[in-house]
Amino acid sequence: SRPVSCCTHSRGSGSPMAARQPFADADTADEAVRATCDDATTCKRFATSKGYWKDSSLQYFVRSVGERKAPEINRGYYARVQGVNLLLDAFLKKTQGHCQVINLGAGLDTTFWRLQEENLLPRKLFEVDFPTVVARKIHHIKTKPPLSKPIIDVHSTDSLLLESHVLDSDRFCIIGADLRDVPGLDEKLRRFQLDPELPTLLLSECVLVYMSPAQSSSLVHWAAQTFHTAMFINYEQVNMSDRFGQVMIENLQRRCCALAGVELCQSLDSQKERFLRAGWDQANALDMMAVYSFLPQDDVARIERLEFLDEKELLQQLLQHYCICWATKDRLNLGLSQLAF
Repeated sequence: SRPVSCCTHSRGSGSPMAARQPFADADTADEAVRATCDDATTCKRFATSKGYWKDSSLQYFVRSVGERKAPEINRGYYARVQGVNLLLDAFLKKTQGHCQVINLGAGLDTTFWRLQEENLLPRKLFEVDFPTVVARKIHHIKTKPPLSKPIIDVHSTDSLLLESHVLDSDRFCIIGADLRDVPGLDEKLRRFQLDPELPTLLLSECVLVYMSPAQSSSLVHWAAQTFHTAMFINYEQVNMSDRFGQVMIENLQRRCCALAGVELCQSLDSQKERFLRAGWDQANALDMMAVYSFLPQDDVARIERLEFLDEKELLQQLLQHYCICWATKDRLNLGLSQLAF
């Protein structure tokens, strides 16, 4: 099969690679991971310009639609965005918004603005990413009223903190941090009113794969220890030991972008096992081919009419090499284990 565009794999840049990086020093390696944030944003911008889904905020982070992306890339992003949103929204409805959300490696994600528009905001939404990525995002927010106004609209107290690497308001907080430094992450989140007693949803998309298995397990274990009632949604690669997976890895390596955690992406079972070993009560995983089949089929039929796809087999291979894994803990007996596709 022909090589897969790198554009399929990234969203937030949260966490970088392990030390064993044969191509570059750690700074260059981290920089390569940060660049994946732009890949994801430009891919989403193109897909939304074609009408795959609506995102009224994305244009303020990426002005130009950019070069054409292949139809299978657009459908892959559609499946990813809709699949993650389906679980996220189910959690928000199940907790009736009495919860908090932590987006790990959020990049230029626009979830806050979507939830604010749809009146689905949690008590507070936290985003964490590299300080340089956070600085760029905060600059966009500062200089663009369509981004800043919704934050101000749901902020009622006097003190809105806006610095180069931190934004903190009543309902939205953006923090610059390295996800490999779990004690530092914990300290920063608590400083900005993270509440361990609240039901909590953690979200990571193509983030854990850039950390060594020890580093990602440490992060996942911290989440299980910190929150008694929680859900963790992880979107990333799966079935990476076959030839198609190897081509994906080689494409990324050419960009000095090593998948340090790829050994946990061997199967759906290895994805679930990471969470179960780290103290989560229950874990489920589906490849994106299955997720695609569980999405509302009238909308799937609509997006399949947007562009002709001549290589259905490539889309199938692509979707079979990504998955959504979700894990739960439910001391409050909210019924979180029932949340599924």
